[in-house]
This record gives sequence, C-alpha cells and structure tokens, in this order.
Amino acid sequence: MLTGKIGDGKFMVYEELDKLITEMSGENASDDYWYDVGVTDAMNLLEKFSETNWELLGENIIDKSLEWQRKLAYCLDNECNMYELNILISLLSTTDDELFEICIDTLRSFTNQESKKMILDNPLILQRVNNLLLHTSSLPVKKMLQDFLSKIHS
Repeated sequence: MLTGKIGDGKFMVYEELDKLITEMSGENASDDYWYDVGVTDAMNLLEKFSETNWELLGENIIDKSLEWQRKLAYCLDNECNMYELNILISLLSTTDDELFEICIDTLRSFTNQESKKMILDNPLILQRVNNLLLHTSSLPVKKMLQDFLSKIHS
C-alpha cells in the first residue's frame, strides 16, 4: 500500500493523467480530439511515471470507468515496461469485449520472452482469445487476434 495521499505532490503525474483521461471520457469529449491529441498527451505523461505513480495506477485502475480503462489501455505500448504489462493483464478480466480487444491489440507489442511467458502462463487469456476468434465476424479483429497468437507463440 502506498503512503501519502493524492494531492501531496508525490502523485502529481498520476493526477495529471487521471484528469486528462477523465476529461476525455466525459460527455462533451470528442473521440477525434482524443486520438489526435489526448493519446499523445497521455503517453507523454506515462513516460514520466515513477514507480509510485505506477503502483497508484495499478491500485486504482479497476475502479475507473470502462471508457477510462479503454483509453488507458490504448496508450500502453511500451513493451519493456512490466508495469504496463501487469495493468493490461489485470484489465483482461473484463467482460467488455471492446476493452479486451484493445488490451490484446496493445499486448501484440509485448514481444520479449518475459512478457510472452506471463501471457502464456495465463491460459484463460488464450482461451478467451481463441473463443473470440471463433465468434467474431469482424475481419480486422480476427486478423489482430491471429497476429497476437502468432507473436505470443513465436
């Protein structure tokens, strides 16, 4: 558990990311603006994250809205960052297909052996990917899922 409290400066970068994604997830937020500007801003903030910020994000991610989680998952693509990998894996327990697909799409960039092992050690992930592959009619989603499986098994 982290010591300190939000607002004391220790979590400032986390707070900036939370505010950005929250504002971009609101009713008045434009998807175009998110993809044109918000994603880049969020990724820049994630690059500044300290261990404390990652721990706070990991502790709070499940309590965030589905839209907030989707936006974050879209921004996590640093294949060398185990914090990102752990957050993505925690989000895979979702019942929301869109969030699951975003996480799997992002996980395609996690190609180092340690990342692959963490994914392969969780058979429920592969089972759900295979199930989704069988039941989706979307060709782009099928291609993405096949690419994910190919990369994980290579």
